[in-house]
Amino acid sequence: MDLNKIFIKNACPTKIGGQAVLEGIMMKGTDRTAVVIRKPNKDMHIKIAPLPEMSIWKKIPIIRGVVVFVDALVTGTKTLLYSAEVLENAEGGEEYEPDKLTIWLEKKFGKKGALNVMLYASVALAVLFTVGIFIILPTWIVNIFGMLTSNEVVLNLFEGVLRILMFVAYVALISRMKDIRTVFRFHGAEHNCIHCYENGLPLTTENCSKFETLHPRCGTSFLMFVMVISLLLFSLLGWPNLLWRITSRLLLIPFIAGLSYELLRLAGKGDSTFIKILSLPGLALQKLTTLKPDEKQLEVAIAAVKAVLNTEGPKEFIGLTDIEGNLYPETEEALK
Repeated sequence: MDLNKIFIKNACPTKIGGQAVLEGIMMKGTDRTAVVIRKPNKDMHIKIAPLPEMSIWKKIPIIRGVVVFVDALVTGTKTLLYSAEVLENAEGGEEYEPDKLTIWLEKKFGKKGALNVMLYASVALAVLFTVGIFIILPTWIVNIFGMLTSNEVVLNLFEGVLRILMFVAYVALISRMKDIRTVFRFHGAEHNCIHCYENGLPLTTENCSKFETLHPRCGTSFLMFVMVISLLLFSLLGWPNLLWRITSRLLLIPFIAGLSYELLRLAGKGDSTFIKILSLPGLALQKLTTLKPDEKQLEVAIAAVKAVLNTEGPKEFIGLTDIEGNLYPETEEALK
């Protein structure tokens, strides 16, 4: 890993960031988001939407990290579902027949309300799964080793290391899946393109491909910050009974998420030795979550970045785009 190619001297850090989705990328700019998806016929579907006004909570250190994290979960899940819908429609899939629960929700809350209920329920289940597997399970497993040693430092260290190993193993396992590897290639394309833009070069596939797929300001690094800070912070709590350990860890999750976000912001703004060392665990994990993209995937990333940079263009749009950011309405309902 060549850190000089990741923390590039004289680069101009930005707040532009994104997320890989199914066959595409969601990019977030200063006032809008753009979702670009490569359809089976090779056309690039694009959806541009305005960002809501920044709330006061997103301006308060630590608290803003929690707000951004929750927002990222909801937006990320919504965007993934949207990309799946675009691809399904493009492939001419069979018309979806709602189940009884969906029908009941639509009668109770309306179609849009039912979608929101299912969306937030999906996010809640994902959070519960993550907390259960990576927060509660490790401390429960290590509780068994309490019969072998009473050294609180050893037990807390073992719990923290086990949590990190479980998380890395999970990422390594899903990275073997074909569809996930495609998502990880789009993740790499996103980073290539952001590096290229932050270094002031024209956004072309040739220029973007010269850069690393690793980036210090990445959600993967955020998750690794959470794991490492958890290890350090939980160690200060001693080794009380299992119920109190689980409770204390759950109560501290928002603070850990907020602190991790502040460290991530710091990592994205400088290239000092301290910041490089701080970023190493997250960058190492990105070796699993990013892969080298092909030219077509880079085109998607470039189109997404150009869409959010084009402040003169429409803030709302659904249609087709080319790599240069030229928008072509796909239907009569395309938003102007």
